Amino acid sequence: MKTTTLILGCGDIGMALGKRLQEAGQGVIGARRNPKALEGSGLEAVAADFADAASLTTLPDADILVYVVSADRFEEAAYRAAYPEGLQAVLAEFAARERAPRHVFFVSSTSVYAQQAGETVDETSLTEPTGFSGQLMREAEDVLLAHELPGTVVRFSGIYGPGRDRLIRQVGEGRIAPPSPAMHTNRIHRDDCAGVLAHLIGRVLDGEGVEDLYLASDCEPAPLHEVMSWLARQLKVEASETIQSPLRRRASKRCDNARLLASGYVFRYPSYREGYAQVLREGGFLSEKA
Repeated sequence: MKTTTLILGCGDIGMALGKRLQEAGQGVIGARRNPKALEGSGLEAVAADFADAASLTTLPDADILVYVVSADRFEEAAYRAAYPEGLQAVLAEFAARERAPRHVFFVSSTSVYAQQAGETVDETSLTEPTGFSGQLMREAEDVLLAHELPGTVVRFSGIYGPGRDRLIRQVGEGRIAPPSPAMHTNRIHRDDCAGVLAHLIGRVLDGEGVEDLYLASDCEPAPLHEVMSWLARQLKVEASETIQSPLRRRASKRCDNARLLASGYVFRYPSYREGYAQVLREGGFLSEKA
């Protein structure tokens, strides 16, 4: 019998995930405030305002829920509405239904970690975020993990990919991070974000076990200077300016993805080199320098 996944907040990652699930023979519905943005995606689209509990009653039943909503601005009120409050409203709505979902996935972030001295972090590491974004993301995680519906939190590190090319453009302008002090960065390609979620959904539907928390980052944490220097060599540009990251982004840690790998997931882009090579090639950055 065909199963259905409802992707709540169906944007870039949601559309990539939906395509994978459809290829696997699943039904997929994408929900967002403006469903017209899903035109051409091949997904069934419905409207939903996650800050309005009444609008959630019109959402269809589904076997799997994926909550991948984004705050519409970097403000505390917007984050609270998008994450703990929005997720709580969705869980309340679907838990009360005659046909409750089999599993709920919440897309979180490694911003819940406050470590900034190069420490290695995994699913068991202390989380004491100091900024409101990490605090509210952590609060939303607890909302799901304490709920009666079965759920899994997936913490993504820095997402890059098509259209997410800020670092490439900085390097193209000759701007690069300093070599010292080393600031470790953790990344995951957009396609691997979709791949991780599809993999975990597949495990649930196949009756295999999933953990309640996964850290999803690629297999090679690296100093930001190293990543940007590699990009400079690909773009054939010379660094002419040293940049400093914004204060709220000055974090240095190394994400350990051993639990995810043990679940059987195989990365399409296991390091920044494979992933950025794809973005450079398909984004036309290399041809610009030819």
